[in-house]
Amino acid sequence: MPLEASVVSKKKSARKKAATSRKTQQRKPSKPKASRARAAPSAKSAVSARASALDTFLAGANALNDVERLLIIEQAIVLIESFYVHLPLKRAMHAVDPLQRLRLLKKRLADVGSDARFHAEMTSIFTSVRDLHTNYLLPAPFNGVVAHLPFRVEECTDNGRRSYIVGGVDAGFQHATFKAGVELLYWNGIPIDRAVDIAADRHAGSNQAARHSRGIAGLTDRPLIIAPPPDDEWVIIGYKALSGAALEIRLEWQVTGLPPSTANADADTSAATFALGLDLETEMIQQARRVRFAPRIEAAKTMIAAAAAGPLSAVGGLESIMPDVLSAREVTTSHGKFGHIRIWTFGVPNNDADAFVDEFVRLAELLPQNGLIVDVRDNGGGLIYAGEQLLQVLTPRTIEPERLQFINTSLTQRLCELHAPSTMFSDFDLGDWLPSIRRAVETGSTFSGAFPLTTPEKCNAVGQRYYGPVVLVTSARCYSTTDFFAAGFQDHAIGPVLGVDRNTGAGGANVWEHSFLSTLFADPANPGQPLPDSPFKPLPNEGNMRVAMRRSVRIGPRAGTEVEDLGIVPDELHAMTRNDVLHDNVDLMEAAAKLLAAKPVHGLSVKTTPKPDGTVTVDVESKNVDSFDFYLDDHPLRSVPVNPQTNKTQVNFPRGNAGTLRLQGFQQDRLAVSRRVAL
Repeated sequence: MPLEASVVSKKKSARKKAATSRKTQQRKPSKPKASRARAAPSAKSAVSARASALDTFLAGANALNDVERLLIIEQAIVLIESFYVHLPLKRAMHAVDPLQRLRLLKKRLADVGSDARFHAEMTSIFTSVRDLHTNYLLPAPFNGVVAHLPFRVEECTDNGRRSYIVGGVDAGFQHATFKAGVELLYWNGIPIDRAVDIAADRHAGSNQAARHSRGIAGLTDRPLIIAPPPDDEWVIIGYKALSGAALEIRLEWQVTGLPPSTANADADTSAATFALGLDLETEMIQQARRVRFAPRIEAAKTMIAAAAAGPLSAVGGLESIMPDVLSAREVTTSHGKFGHIRIWTFGVPNNDADAFVDEFVRLAELLPQNGLIVDVRDNGGGLIYAGEQLLQVLTPRTIEPERLQFINTSLTQRLCELHAPSTMFSDFDLGDWLPSIRRAVETGSTFSGAFPLTTPEKCNAVGQRYYGPVVLVTSARCYSTTDFFAAGFQDHAIGPVLGVDRNTGAGGANVWEHSFLSTLFADPANPGQPLPDSPFKPLPNEGNMRVAMRRSVRIGPRAGTEVEDLGIVPDELHAMTRNDVLHDNVDLMEAAAKLLAAKPVHGLSVKTTPKPDGTVTVDVESKNVDSFDFYLDDHPLRSVPVNPQTNKTQVNFPRGNAGTLRLQGFQQDRLAVSRRVAL
């Protein structure tokens, strides 16, 4: 809502003007006099019209009693002391002791006071470890809503000058001067650079780039399940309008519920939770922003779900049947036309990694084949299987999945003993980790042995499907499964990594929730009944906690290096420009296209023709390939040169009982393309 002159007394106004004057003298010689922007009644967005004001929401929040608070603290101690895999690393890198803080809070519980102070202290303790996988999750009614302002902030750099601009406003929000493109100058009287720094300190990003990026997002969007409600019920924003005038506007925080997740990734009864790698904060912000800034996506999901003839009948061209997960387009640059696929999340519908890979392949094959930009900026992760299985379609190399480790404690040993293999879930077997955890009693090793989560067979079942060069675009808000994907992309030398920040979010773990762990310590014969030795108790008011359960270590040239805190450092950097923010990433696409244009373009198409005599004819057409090796069920068949005049190859062979034909194409003894074909 607009700033009314009556809100600020003359005394406060004079005091603010004097303070601003002192700051101005220090910052710059002169500053244009600000006028107060008055928004029309239509400035409230359609989403805000369905939301509640922050004070109204907080007035209806449930309170916890001292017994419930004590239970929460004791369960947090169990979770961090016995299961938190990064605890030794975090103590060393950030000089923190969350266990001691929890014990002190338990001792001083009578002095805490309000629920707000209790939740803030619990959030601060979990935030101190700088791990977006390890969170205190507030109970109902905070656990399904986001507090937000009706716009989003984007950082850009032009001619070496960094600024913060309005990247977009809520669908339906209208104002004469406060609109996309205006530059932010002050936030509640604080210079915007400093306001971002303050916001960054409230976030648990593993490195400076991640905290800074999350500070920007947190200015306008705060999922209340993971972040305490804003202290201010409204903000006063100083901005430079498109006309150049310095203005101010007052906007109230609103609280809005979230749409249901198609991934269902937090279901405690889902075996997919076993393979979850998700930054919950980013995922919830993405969900909230889709509703506010891109309502067409929710409408498309509804239409696709209702399509009687199947999802493909409801889309056309480059539209995806997973519109909240994937978007595809052709981009025209000075270096040519290339494909661009944005992966918004790895929280895939129904936790179906195979369907996700199939949809990516379908879109990639519709795009130009001379180069592909895979864009994972601001992707908070999701299903680890989805990220690791996708790598194979972009490279001829055999994919080796990352390895994961437990911390060695008596309770992780008990957990693995209960589920080696699991009697409660299919595809859930912790037996591989158990022997090394048992050995730790004698060896004193901190971590268990390292084993893959996604099987090598799944990582290579589809094989390469895109044969042009590929560039990966990352940001500091890439996290968890997206870190896995980016690490695999770099470790398998698929192509250059182009970052808009100096690092990814550096979330190198598989995350499990307290409620899921409680399920794993239940009686298999009676899943609702905890075992006598279970350390877990139900939390009040649907409260929850999350913990980094298994840490990941990289493969290839960086084998053994942990991802947590270190992240993936891009090969090239691009500073987002104003042109990028306001005109569909045009400069970023140009930078990515330049990298693609410098790479060789390969091509491959394969046709198999079964013959009545039991033989199979294989016709191969290729580009920039000298020779092919053929394998039947991974047994060597023969090597055949490519005709340099026609770029074609043909082979005939008896099929026998073979089920799969595999081709590997080489250019000057370098593996260039590959393909798996079911016979």
